[in-house]
Amino acid sequence: MARYTGPKVRISRRLNVNIFENEKGSKALERRPFPPGQHGRTRRRGAGSEYLAQLQEKQKAKYIYGLLERQFRKTYEEANRLAGPTGENLLRLLEQRLDNIVYRAGWASTRPQARQFVNHGLINVNGKRVDIASFTVKKGMVISLSEKARNMIVIQHNLDVLDRSVIGWLETGDGGKQVTVRDLPQREHIDVPVREQLIVELYSK
Repeated sequence: MARYTGPKVRISRRLNVNIFENEKGSKALERRPFPPGQHGRTRRRGAGSEYLAQLQEKQKAKYIYGLLERQFRKTYEEANRLAGPTGENLLRLLEQRLDNIVYRAGWASTRPQARQFVNHGLINVNGKRVDIASFTVKKGMVISLSEKARNMIVIQHNLDVLDRSVIGWLETGDGGKQVTVRDLPQREHIDVPVREQLIVELYSK
């Protein structure tokens, strides 16, 4: 699947969020908490049009979850067809992606790394290998590390060092090497810094 490969720190500074969840991005925001470019220091955060604010929220969500425009739009359209608030549906569908589950389980330090693990066939769903990062998990599904993944130093390191608390809609098992989808995520379980209603307003024009 196509993915963003451009300058990640510049994107994080522009949106004022460490969207790629790496240490480099955190340090850059601490050191230079203003947008990139010649006039970055004098540009006021929050200044700009309503459209710009809506666009920035969409960009945040796209970069955080690692989707390009076409795939993001497709996910939005699916969210719009579901019952309930479209914005919450959108975030719920993004959270249900298999690569996000791998990240939430603490097996990967970032979502890009989680996507790589899935693409390399290191993740099982209900006992069968699934190598599609966008695969949507459902309630009751069991996601686990493959035999090869269980012995990988990088994954064990992530489990030991990250010590990431698994969110309420997932349940861990097998010494942290398996998670079960207890329920579908609710808005209060989704901690991404995105104002989803602005995305809905953008696509509703």
